[in-house]
This record gives sequence, structure tokens and C-alpha cells, in this order.
Amino acid sequence: MNALLAFAAALLALRLAGLLARRWRATRRPELAVWAWSLAAYAVAAAAIAWGEAAQWDARAFRVYYAAGALLTVPLLAVGSLLLAGVRRAGAIGCVVAGLGLGVALAMPVHGAFAAHGIPPAQDHLQFLPARLLAILCNAGGTLVVVAVALRSLGRRPVGNVLIILGVAAAALGSGLAGLGAGGAAIGIAVGVALLYGGFVAPGRIPFSRPAGARPQRPSP
Repeated sequence: MNALLAFAAALLALRLAGLLARRWRATRRPELAVWAWSLAAYAVAAAAIAWGEAAQWDARAFRVYYAAGALLTVPLLAVGSLLLAGVRRAGAIGCVVAGLGLGVALAMPVHGAFAAHGIPPAQDHLQFLPARLLAILCNAGGTLVVVAVALRSLGRRPVGNVLIILGVAAAALGSGLAGLGAGGAAIGIAVGVALLYGGFVAPGRIPFSRPAGARPQRPSP
């Protein structure tokens, strides 16, 4: 059941990544491309959970899960938020961070025996430096950036930004609490990715519309 839940979450994240990529092709807005890559990494992390739960966890499944889920997803979300806020250098910074994360994930030594089921705790299989420290910095800093940008533009996009904040919280809850197990993490990922996608594509503030034929009222003096 845990493997099926994680696989369903991976399909949902991949589907929404494709929809964001389609919107990017139509509009060429750079934040949509970065958010699409972020949700694609999210899908890979969920697929790694399904892999580990179905075929028993090992160093390969854990390495893929950690690279995509702990080192790539949140930083790419943050880069997309910065691009939305007009920080054009964020794209170059995002490439550096993503490259560093992939390099660390490929080179990091993984040790210890893995349980058959349940997401392996990072502290049981990784040294603090550099992988765990980088994950802490990327996720803490990325989350702060996403929430700060969402709060800054809350007045312009109240619905979308509230959904983004809730999506980040759901994703963090799903992957951060080991007591939820793989099934709970998969549910958190599925809920989080749906909320994030809704936040990305939600329109801005809905303008007030007058009934047909009504005359505009003059402002009071």
C-alpha cells in the first residue's frame, strides 16, 4: 500500500510538472520552467519512495530519494519564487545550487543497514558533512524564501500564495516526520504538490465586476 501511495504521488507530481512546462512554453515565464523542474524532482523523490517500499530500501533508492527530495525540490521552488519577484540572477544561483546538490548526492558515502520498509532516517546513513548540512541549509533557506515571497505578494495573489504556503507546509510535514512512515510521506507529498500547483496557477486578485447596465458610482468627496 505504501508503494502504491508513493507511486500515485509521483504520477501526480509528474503530471503537474508537465502542465507547468506547457504553461511555460505558452508564456515563456522563467519561474514556470523552474517550478516545473522542481515538481519533476518532487516526482522523482516520490518514485524513489515507491522503489524503496516495493523492492526494499538500499543505498541506491535512498541516494535518489535524498538527491531529489532533500537537495533539489525546495531550492528550485525558492529559485522560482525569486524569479517571480524579479530577481533575474536567481536562475544562475539555482543552477549552481542544483549542480552542487547533484554532485554531493553522487559522491556522498552511504553507510549502515537499511530496514525493509519506512523512509530511512538520514542521520543513520549519512555523515553530517557535507550532505546533511547542505540539505538543512537548502531546505531552511529555500522555505524561508518561498514563504517570504508569498507573504510579500499576498495582497496581489491572496489565494495563490496561501496555497503555496500550505503546500510547502504539507510537503515538509509529509517528508519531515518519520513517524508518519512512507505512506504518510506519500500522502503529504501528494497533498503538497496539489496545493503548490494550485498556488502557481491561481490568478491574481479577482477584480470587482458590476452588473450589466449599472452605472459606475462617483467616489464620495
